[in-house]
Amino acid sequence: MTDFTANGPAKRHSASLLVPDARMARRNRTERMFRWLGLAAIAASLAVLALMLFTIFRDGHSAFWQAKLTVPVTLDAAALDPNGNRDPAEMAKQTTVTYNKVIATAFAAALRAEGVQTDDIPEKDVDGMLSKSAAAPLRNMVLADPSLLGQTVEVHLMTSGRIDGYLKGRVTRETAARDSNTSVEQLVLADRLIAADMLGLEWNWDFLTAPDASDTRPESAGLGVAILGSAYMMLLVLVMCVPVGVAASIYLEEFAPKNRWTDLVEVNIANLAAVPSIVFGILGLAVFINFMEFPQSSSLVGALVLSLMTLPTIIIATRSSIRAVPPSIRDAALGIGASKMQTMFHHVLPLAMPGILTGTILGLASALGETAPLLLIGMVAFVSNYPAAPVEGFSDPATALPVQVYSWASRSDPAFIERSNGAIIVLLVFLLIMNVSAILLRRRFERRW
Repeated sequence: MTDFTANGPAKRHSASLLVPDARMARRNRTERMFRWLGLAAIAASLAVLALMLFTIFRDGHSAFWQAKLTVPVTLDAAALDPNGNRDPAEMAKQTTVTYNKVIATAFAAALRAEGVQTDDIPEKDVDGMLSKSAAAPLRNMVLADPSLLGQTVEVHLMTSGRIDGYLKGRVTRETAARDSNTSVEQLVLADRLIAADMLGLEWNWDFLTAPDASDTRPESAGLGVAILGSAYMMLLVLVMCVPVGVAASIYLEEFAPKNRWTDLVEVNIANLAAVPSIVFGILGLAVFINFMEFPQSSSLVGALVLSLMTLPTIIIATRSSIRAVPPSIRDAALGIGASKMQTMFHHVLPLAMPGILTGTILGLASALGETAPLLLIGMVAFVSNYPAAPVEGFSDPATALPVQVYSWASRSDPAFIERSNGAIIVLLVFLLIMNVSAILLRRRFERRW
């Protein structure tokens, strides 16, 4: 050994390694600075996320509650069943117009019975307290049980959107004075009904089960069709994507020869995973609707478009999981006489299953939140009827949760903005369930070696 180098004698450090010098102190300061910068970035991200969630829950939680009037209604058999046969088919000929007359009579009688003063309230404001959809639930209840005719039943009737907004603090007397859809006198009557314990907020199951409503009836709009349409699409995407994606991944990773064609396929899979989702919507519009003439705005077309978008993600995640299995597993199986197919399906695939399940669920969760491709295939259309049960319902018109959020947010009535935030909460709950399921499945099937 020598102390001389090509440039002369080597420099000796007289300072002890136990005592930090200036350079060490500078490196420590830099490390601390980057650590604090990283923590600050995480804190800022969490703060923005918390602010977003707080805003959504603040503006959307009220959608799960609905202002309703409690009124005893006498079901006049002569008006609701003129023939007296108690046949639901014949009773169905009586529309909601007839039921609205019965409700109006019962509401006027309830106001007199409770001593609610209405002399200073215009008649049109009294009639406008109730929603245009108030009679539909009562009609459905009578058709389901004709024996109710002739009885007096206590009914919870849906109020108009402005009265609902007044109880939730969205509508005030100042805004009512400038609003053509309500009046200050109507809000005065609402206060009297609250004092008489006839009006209050109730849990709104219809928000989760009812179909969409027109612009004049925001209080009756629900997510029933959107939830069912999203469920149909996710079921079809699962059936179409997972077998094809897993099979393609196994072939490319374990059996495909390494040549220019497989390299081209791999490059295209990676490129498809980065293609904007709206491009898949244009492809679905051109191929599935215009060329193949599939039903527009159906769950089948939506699932085909989302499958094309999700398939590259599932393939990439599955290949990564297969590649993560140690080569020693393959070598051991082949060494004891197993074929390559047996090695794959008996040893490699079970060990890769946690990653495959996680990638599949996360891919489905990403597809559940897509809006742009569904807008291009017509799923933004107003759909008020539920799709039929599978398999026929796959071709019926439907919508999806993110599209419903977009549709409500684009309407002018503030009640729809409230409902769009409520729909976002429902969508976040579904995404949370899917992500938690991915974590639990990974832990459940994960094997350590």
